[in-house]
Parts: sequence; structure tokens; C-alpha cells
Amino acid sequence: MATTVNNAFETFMKDYVRIDSERNKVAKASKNNLISEIEKFPDDGKFLDLYSNNTRLDYGSYYRKTKIRPLDDIDIMIILHANGNWREPTSTGFLIRVPETATKQLALCDTNTNILNSIKVINKFKEYLGKVSSYKKAEIKRNQEAVTLELNSYEWVYDIVPSFKTMPDDSGKTFFLIPDGSGNWKPTDPRIDKERTSNINNKQKISVLDVIRIMKYWTKRRTATTMGSYFLECLILNYYDSNDVTSSNYIDVELPKIFAYIYHNIHNNLIDPKGFQGNLNSLSFTERNSVQERAKRDYHLANDARKFESEGKQKEAIEKWLEIFGSEFPKYNL
Repeated sequence: MATTVNNAFETFMKDYVRIDSERNKVAKASKNNLISEIEKFPDDGKFLDLYSNNTRLDYGSYYRKTKIRPLDDIDIMIILHANGNWREPTSTGFLIRVPETATKQLALCDTNTNILNSIKVINKFKEYLGKVSSYKKAEIKRNQEAVTLELNSYEWVYDIVPSFKTMPDDSGKTFFLIPDGSGNWKPTDPRIDKERTSNINNKQKISVLDVIRIMKYWTKRRTATTMGSYFLECLILNYYDSNDVTSSNYIDVELPKIFAYIYHNIHNNLIDPKGFQGNLNSLSFTERNSVQERAKRDYHLANDARKFESEGKQKEAIEKWLEIFGSEFPKYNL
């Protein structure tokens, strides 16, 4: 229950959108325990060597602090030691070739080649993760790009992704190679997303992270076609990264602007800010229309809510936000 629009949003974000702070602490401790277990894998002399400088790199929305409830998955990249391997570009990504001295990697190459098969690497991770105590089940994801590890005592799963860090190029740039689902490797760099998200969040008055979170809640309601989480995130970041955008301090003031931005940009391409994935907008024409119509409807509802609030009509304003966000949004009550 709420008496003002501001405390309605505060309650909504705390109780239904943001990840609970206590569960977040438990998740971080659990993640650290899992990393400690993985770091023991090479002790038997058979598992692939891990990168000595830094075993893991967090990635995904949990890492960027844009994850919303429920906390259902946490993504971790495990960085492997290259042991002298090298990459060769293909039309779709990279293949990795292995020197004769890297015997553990050679055992996971395509038959009669020195080409490291990423699916075989994932299977090796599955084999070892399945032996970790207190974990329920390890399965390869359907896209064959990660191993999903279920826990006995927690509600979230871990998506474990093997990776290699590249050597610096002439400009000093490095990136990571991860499984592409077909046996080869594709480039990525979660550090770019993390830094970009943090920089844009810091330059605005509003918590851009909260705007992303509440809009992820909005699209998950399935009142229109659901947008991909990362695509929606990049769309909102592009808006707040514009030179002519200065935010307010209030999320209800920002939402009409976001609905309008989605309406005007949902039919456009959105290029991966990391420079690896190309166009992130994979929605069909019909799906884009669906999102556009919902954004238009909720833009007008949000403006109605803002008008009621400016007139001191808190009850009527809250009822409009209820139409946008559904029954979990707090109702008005004196």
C-alpha cells in the first residue's frame, strides 16, 4: 500500500524488482565457494590449466547489477591458460589451434587435428562440475555455449563458460574467446559492458540501473512481445548516453521518456557496443510493432499519471501506474 507515487515506486522497487540484498550476499558467498572448487580441478593433473593471473571473470546482468528478481542465474567465465595456443579467424568467429606441447588441450581437439573443440571443452567442465559436492546437477546448455550447474540449497543456477584471454594486439587491446555452440569460438569482452554501464549510470542523476531494472520487469509482464534483456539494456543505455539527455532524480519522470524512446527506436538496428555481435535487434517486424504499440499505450498512461500527480491526485496517479506495471505495483491507501 502507498500514499504517494514516490513511496509506491520505492516499495515496488524494493519488494518486487531489485534483488534482495540478503540473498545477494548469500549468492556472492556461494559464487566464491564455487570458484574455490573449480580452482582445484587441475590438481589431478588431467584438467585443463587455469589462467594464473585471474581464474574467473563475472559477466551478464548480475555482474552489471541490472539483474531483477527472481535471482535465477549467475554467469561466470572461467579463464583457461592458453599454453601456447593461437587463434585463426573464420567467417563466423575463430578457431583455436593447439601446439603439440599442450597435451591436455590436444585431447579435446577435433579428430586428427590440432583444432580445439569448444564443445569437448564444455563436456570436460561438465564432467568435473558434476563431481562438486553440494551441487545437484551439471548440464550443458541447449545452445552448447555453457554448463549450467544446479544447486541443492539455492534457487539460482550458475552458467559456467570456459574462455581464453587473448594476447594484446598492437593497440594493447585484449578480449576473450568463448564457445560459439558449434565447436569453435567467438569473441566477447564483458569488461566493456560493465565499464559502459557504470560510466553512463554515474553521469546521470537518476539511477540508470533502476530504470533498466524496472523496464526489464515491464517487458517480462508479456503484455507485448518480450524484448531480450541485453537488447533492452543497451537500448536504455543508448538513451542516457546521448549528449542532450539530462535525467531527473525520479523514476516516474523518466519512464515516459523511455517509453517514447522505445517507440521511436524499436524498428531500428542496435549495434553491439562491444563491436562483436553486430545488430542486437533480432525482433521480427510484427514483434517490433507489438512492442511499439505497448510503448505508445504506456507512454500515454505514464503522462496521465504525471498529470494527476502534478494536480495532487496521488490515488489517480498510482492507479495509472498500476495499469502499466500490474497487480504487484502498490495500491493507494491512506
